[in-house]
Amino acid sequence: MVNVDITESAQKYLKELLDKQKDNDGIGIRMFVANPGTSNAETCIAYCRPGEEKEGDVVVELNGFKAHFEERSLPFLEDAKVDYAADRMGGQLTIRAPNSKMPRVTDDSPLEDRINYVLYNDVNPSLASHGGNVSLVEVTDDMIAILKFGGGCQGCGSVAITLKQGIEVQLMDKLPELKGIRDVTDHTDRSNAYM
Repeated sequence: MVNVDITESAQKYLKELLDKQKDNDGIGIRMFVANPGTSNAETCIAYCRPGEEKEGDVVVELNGFKAHFEERSLPFLEDAKVDYAADRMGGQLTIRAPNSKMPRVTDDSPLEDRINYVLYNDVNPSLASHGGNVSLVEVTDDMIAILKFGGGCQGCGSVAITLKQGIEVQLMDKLPELKGIRDVTDHTDRSNAYM
């Protein structure tokens, strides 16, 4: 089920844009979240031409076109709203997706989403007091979370302690399927280091 509100004015505006595309027969939109569950999350709407659909997309018929919603993005699009407001300059399409950076995660959510949730809610607020942050790069096949530090944590002399005694303990306590964590940050750059 898709819990995204695309208002009538937004649907009319999007339909007008779609009608202006060359070879617009069957063209729709695709909505997804890039970098979901992170501070860099960005909610996107793109053209979706026939053949560009992705497996698992949830398709919703709107007023004169189809909207494809990326399956993996659905938890991050929960309660999203797309609206269009006309003004003297023409108008503006706005997208509000309150769960794009911090979704509602469950035990059934993908491991990456659960890791990002812990980093975003439990780890980064502590690191922010030193001007630092940590983000997930990937999870390896052997269940190692690859992390990258930024801000004041990059080049900090205490990062090894923070990593092993703080972050690793928190992640592995909350996500027992993880086998460990690894830092891929270049700590030779100490220009913004906290310590």
